[in-house]
Amino acid sequence: MTSSWLDHIDSPADLRKLSLEQLPELASEIRQFIIDIIAIKEGHLGASLGVVELTIALHYVFQTPEDLLVWDVGHQAYGHKILTGRKNAFHSNRQLGGLSGFPKRSESPYDTFGVGHSSTAISAALGMALASALDGHHERQHIAVVGDASIASGMAFEALNHAGVTQTNLLVILNDNAIGIDPSVGALKEYLTKRALPEAINDQDNLFEALSFHYTGPIDGHDTTQLIHHLTQLKTISGPKVLHVVTKKGKGLPLAEAHQVTYHAPGKFDPKTGELIAKPTGAMPPKFQDVFGHTLVELAQHNASIIGITPAMPTGSSLRYMMDAFPDRAIDVGIAEQHAVTLAGGLATQGKIVFCAIYATFFQRAYDQLIHDICLQNLPVIFCLDRAGLVGEDGATHHGVFDLSSLRTIPNLIIFAPRNEMELRHIMYSVQVSPTGPIAIRYPRGRGSNIQWQVPFERITIGQNIELKHGTDVAILSIGPAAHVVNQAIAEIADIDRIGHYDWRFLKPVDRNLLHTICRSYRAIITVEDGALIGGLGSSIAEFMAQEDYHNQLVCLGVPDVFVPHGTIAELKDMCGFDRAHIVAALKKLL
Repeated sequence: MTSSWLDHIDSPADLRKLSLEQLPELASEIRQFIIDIIAIKEGHLGASLGVVELTIALHYVFQTPEDLLVWDVGHQAYGHKILTGRKNAFHSNRQLGGLSGFPKRSESPYDTFGVGHSSTAISAALGMALASALDGHHERQHIAVVGDASIASGMAFEALNHAGVTQTNLLVILNDNAIGIDPSVGALKEYLTKRALPEAINDQDNLFEALSFHYTGPIDGHDTTQLIHHLTQLKTISGPKVLHVVTKKGKGLPLAEAHQVTYHAPGKFDPKTGELIAKPTGAMPPKFQDVFGHTLVELAQHNASIIGITPAMPTGSSLRYMMDAFPDRAIDVGIAEQHAVTLAGGLATQGKIVFCAIYATFFQRAYDQLIHDICLQNLPVIFCLDRAGLVGEDGATHHGVFDLSSLRTIPNLIIFAPRNEMELRHIMYSVQVSPTGPIAIRYPRGRGSNIQWQVPFERITIGQNIELKHGTDVAILSIGPAAHVVNQAIAEIADIDRIGHYDWRFLKPVDRNLLHTICRSYRAIITVEDGALIGGLGSSIAEFMAQEDYHNQLVCLGVPDVFVPHGTIAELKDMCGFDRAHIVAALKKLL
């Protein structure tokens, strides 16, 4: 693609040399640049397309990086990366060793705060503003760009509540596009929608001014001249401020504008037309998330007490199927994981059987609620943790590798990881038949292993793990779908009869009877898990062996004590040391 302006911009200083009249053309070039690369390399698309003019205006008006710019929901920041010296490396976005898909402090001085989870920008920018005031940098500006529905999160409200009683140079840009990954929900969304309509504006009922913010807007977020005018004015106003900007997610690509959920992260597509590249045809196993969604509907048809909850992920978690079938019994609470968990607890006290679907990485945000509001009271909430383990190109902020370790310490909580999609169905069926306490069911991103997954339901005995293959010398204990790569590794060993394999589907409660049998029958044990080694499956086996005075040789394979970067799942498993080759090497060494 030939370009007249973008070719000459390697920093915001270069950007500021352009005239106001040249900026709309630059915006078109940046959009096309993003489209051309993401069409091939994949990544988040719609959010960054929606803030191109805003990104240009922010770097044009403010003296970044001296003025501190914080992006909320980091997949808005592709244009920001392109304008801040990473244009020529943008093709490496989300690839192993390449640029992160999100702002990252170690990557650039323009990335002032690492993000990936939502609703953190106001708190971070306020902290920076308070520090600047203490250090005497009274002219420094601090800007938090809050978008993709993250203003509705409790943490954002906490920060607004605090910021309103300060006199810091804090500017909150409310990027109002009425959608996260799925359409926004809730009373705040309705309020902002009304404010975006000129005939509905009532400044006597301004939420932000009630919190002591100077409010401007709403304004057209795709008009660079208007944006620059208001941003320039706001620089002269002291104290906390809000600029309400209305944008369209997917702006500039008609199909992305029309189908915003699909084009949040569309995969490969034709950069000229926007048409998605057709994927291989033929029967394929479903994604784990779809098995969850379809199974939940199937169970709900026979059990009127079942309710589904998700915090802003109805499409990603496939709770959308439940919403379509039973709209009164499926709830999207918005980006509010803490609320989702305690809401589930409240429903459970009234006899409802709640399936709460949350990505494993986002479940971390509700850890206190899980302990205090659910497990302490032994409430029978069923947590379905999607995207558990390594998730690939989204990287360190999104890997679900800490759930096994962090959840295992909590009393009353059952932890189950299905080996395949049929086991996911069976455990969902089992726990709703006679719920007794909380359970976390964790499963990975991606497809299962069996096309014929809709098998009749079977009752699973809580705490009972399975012998998949009997052996005599070395036992492998795997959790979740790691069993499949273990089977592949075992098939490469000549002394295959010496190897036993056990599906350690229940991490908790500990299957002590089977562990006694294994420790007495095998000389060595290998554990394989797609989670943190510290505190995970391997740790639990080591604890048992120490308690019972067993001295079997123990080798633990899993995620080491690092934050795993972005890359393909195959690359990351190799890096972490629990792919097929590493399992084969461990077996050969022990045998």
